[in-house]
Amino acid sequence: MGFRDAKLVPLNGEGPEDVVVDADGQVYTGLSDGRILRVSQDGRTVETIAELDGRVYGLEFYGEDELVACGGPRGLLAVSISDGAARSLVSGADLRACNNAAVAADGTIYFSDSSTHFDPSQWRRSLLHQTGTGRLLRRTPDGEVEELLGGLHFANGVALAPDESFVVVAETGERRLTRYWLTGDAAGTSDVFADNLTGYPDNASTGSDQLIWVALASPRVRAFEVLRGTPKVVRDVVGRLPQRLRITSTVAAIGLDTSGKVVRQYRGRLEGFTVLSAVRERDGWLYFGSLLGNHVVVMPYLG
Repeated sequence: MGFRDAKLVPLNGEGPEDVVVDADGQVYTGLSDGRILRVSQDGRTVETIAELDGRVYGLEFYGEDELVACGGPRGLLAVSISDGAARSLVSGADLRACNNAAVAADGTIYFSDSSTHFDPSQWRRSLLHQTGTGRLLRRTPDGEVEELLGGLHFANGVALAPDESFVVVAETGERRLTRYWLTGDAAGTSDVFADNLTGYPDNASTGSDQLIWVALASPRVRAFEVLRGTPKVVRDVVGRLPQRLRITSTVAAIGLDTSGKVVRQYRGRLEGFTVLSAVRERDGWLYFGSLLGNHVVVMPYLG
């Protein structure tokens, strides 16, 4: 399915890597310069609600007046929507690459640490070198932090099952989604939720339609996977090439049911929009963010 009736909403900055949407259809997104914006659904109003030191990655609502913000090497932050004040939830000293998060009903936060070797901005190098040092972690409401899974290949998007029986984490480097069970007989164990995806999974979210939505930042690139078997010096050179030489014009997002089956898929070209890094579904609308662009996208859910 293509992107019919999609509307690009221009921003006054670059890199809206993730998007989260409130009950009024207002979109919150963080930019590469550290600002967090609130954008009306029609795009007529764009407000800066906070200014952080460094790029903002994943965003989630947290309680009545805060956002959880993944700050890469700065750790996991809570940011006030009303006054922009930020406080640390998990120190950057304990995280190299805090990337994406999901918040449970009781305030527990599940979040990814992509790599212990590379910052999120160095994601190409991390994927090429296959460090396998990504982690899925949990922060309880009383502040206790626990590693649930380790050895992940660039841990990225995180989403909870609608009933919170499991949490899913994207392994971008392996084109798969890994599931960690939170309840039931399998609690504390993990398995593959979806494998051999057609692209490299980025941010993930749980929709009001009860689906788990995943952005595919790029279609599968076989040459890229071949490069991972080349000598380190070659991988280093390729990993440092300018971004514009390696992006594709095809963007995609998928919606999966709780069995891991892809039941919704959007794929194609959006003029002026590349590297679809985030997708949200809420109340019949889809919202997209981009790692590199200066727009968010709003479109009716053509499910």
